[in-house]
Amino acid sequence: MRSGRLRPIVFAPVNLAPRMLRTTIVVFSLAALAAAPRVLAQDTPKETPSAVATHVIEDGQLQAVEAFSDKSEWIREWLFVETPFDTDGDGKKDRMHVDVTRPAQTKDGALKVPVVYETSPYFSGTGPMDLSYYWDAKHELGATPPKRQKMAPIGFGKRIGMIASNDPLVARWLPRGVAVVHSCSPGTGFSQGCPTIGGDNEAQAPKAVIDWLNGRTKGYTTLDSNDEVKAEWCTGKVAMIGTSYNGTLPLAAATTGVDGLVAICPVAPATSWYMYYRSNGLVRHPGGYLGEDVDVLFDFIASGDPKRRDWCIENVRDNELQKNHDRITGDYSDWWQARDYTKKLDKVKAAVLMAHGWNDWNVMPEQSVTVYASLKKRGVPTIAYFHQNAHGGDPPFALVNRWFTRFLFDIKNDVETGDKAWIVREGDRASKPTAYADYPHPEAAPVTLRLKGPGSSCGTLLLNVDKRQQPETLIDDVGKTGGELAKQETSDNRLLFALPKLAAPLHISGTPRLRVKLSCNKEAANFSAWLVSLPWTDSRKITDDLVTRGWADPQNHSTIMKSQKLVPGEWYEMTFDLNPDDQVIQPGEQLALMLFSSDREFTLWPEPGTKVTVDLDGTSLELPVVGGKDALQKAVEAGK
Repeated sequence: MRSGRLRPIVFAPVNLAPRMLRTTIVVFSLAALAAAPRVLAQDTPKETPSAVATHVIEDGQLQAVEAFSDKSEWIREWLFVETPFDTDGDGKKDRMHVDVTRPAQTKDGALKVPVVYETSPYFSGTGPMDLSYYWDAKHELGATPPKRQKMAPIGFGKRIGMIASNDPLVARWLPRGVAVVHSCSPGTGFSQGCPTIGGDNEAQAPKAVIDWLNGRTKGYTTLDSNDEVKAEWCTGKVAMIGTSYNGTLPLAAATTGVDGLVAICPVAPATSWYMYYRSNGLVRHPGGYLGEDVDVLFDFIASGDPKRRDWCIENVRDNELQKNHDRITGDYSDWWQARDYTKKLDKVKAAVLMAHGWNDWNVMPEQSVTVYASLKKRGVPTIAYFHQNAHGGDPPFALVNRWFTRFLFDIKNDVETGDKAWIVREGDRASKPTAYADYPHPEAAPVTLRLKGPGSSCGTLLLNVDKRQQPETLIDDVGKTGGELAKQETSDNRLLFALPKLAAPLHISGTPRLRVKLSCNKEAANFSAWLVSLPWTDSRKITDDLVTRGWADPQNHSTIMKSQKLVPGEWYEMTFDLNPDDQVIQPGEQLALMLFSSDREFTLWPEPGTKVTVDLDGTSLELPVVGGKDALQKAVEAGK
């Protein structure tokens, strides 16, 4: 639908019956197949596959076929793909551990099939999720943080074999006649090299695997042999998918422009490692992982050969990650930019299906929205799926199936030419997103709201404020959570400003922007902004209380590249974005802006007492409202 109109879309379950319908491709006989070639496999197929196999496509989706579905006939093999880099300092090119699960009909290359590929640093085990190994957040801003405790090393695998033979991707794609490939990231499991948390080798490693699938680089039977393994069974077309770090790596591979990677589906990806660990110059941690940083994540995934771990720890973790991540200023830098895929999109040609949750406070939604907007401008086929929940959340399989079928088989199913955004509305099931022409909603327009005090109780958000107001001061206290501050009737520790109670639904779609004028009684302060729905109820329903939030460092009021100590009492102006959202605020609720200093769940924890003074006349909120100013006025005035 166009012009911002919407319609609910139900992705019906795919009919698994093996039948010929609208589109049939790759029809052939297997009667004359020769004996199987040598494969390094745990499971070897029968000498002759049991049935002729044909790919079946119905309504633009690849269907399961009985002839592909016999698990006992699937070919499983593992190998080691050579990369162009040596990141573990042993003087040899690193090799990546790769496994393949493919249909029996691909024996001897009689049938060539495309690939769905997932790569990960997690396949071979991880370190403990124990915050005692993370950085201690309890210290003053600008101070050198105390040294963190060493994390216990990850156990090393004893036997090389399949990486993920029971993976859900295998169960879904093999019956549809698509091979599934997995690989371990550099420095994890039996893959050589070092983890670099966004370094170039993490993009070049999956590129090398895709090059191997296209016959452009070599794969070997073991880590040190010269016996080659070739992918003569592959059409050369590859689609990648994964969630979180596993969703980051498809985008990393796509930024290399590698030929053969035709489509990706990054789910909740960290598209910028700076945005994962910092916000507008502020040291800010992922939700639920207070004190985590790139060096902590290195320890969490470094499951590679213990013989090279000490070298990787000294040269990568200690001499690169810890020396450059800068937990003192939080400034953006060339080093962070090298780990920022949003700055490397010019070579991307793979079609991209982004997926993210609006309430993901681990990998925040700005990560996907930024890439989605940039790729659209570059003309890359791009659509997006957003839901109202937290971290993770794959798109409905039917949507992924249509996306991959379109580009793996070159089927004109119009998936990229129709609606661009699929958003799960509040209360709806993840399998029933609503289709929109685009995101943000095409009818969304920014509405500027002004602040009227007193914010210590609950001031108001207005389109216009006539008289000049006195500045208002909040006192930092990291001992109080944002939720506690939002539900207090009065507080010296935050400023709160609300719209009148809504009498009609208010649809927010886009990225709120805050312009604030402030001063501080110290040289540094955290600054946090939340959009909340009042009354705050501590509801377990994820969309009831918090709408969105953002953080910034007043020392970076001019640029995130260089912080400057604040002069106590001097006024500073800064503008920063909160995280993007798409949410309908219901009648009876009040949308409110809450300003405070330290955020107990995300920022460093300085001693309480820092005073931040806000010039209400110099502060405003730009709110993206579907229908713009008229819709906002109707929502707050309806029924009067």
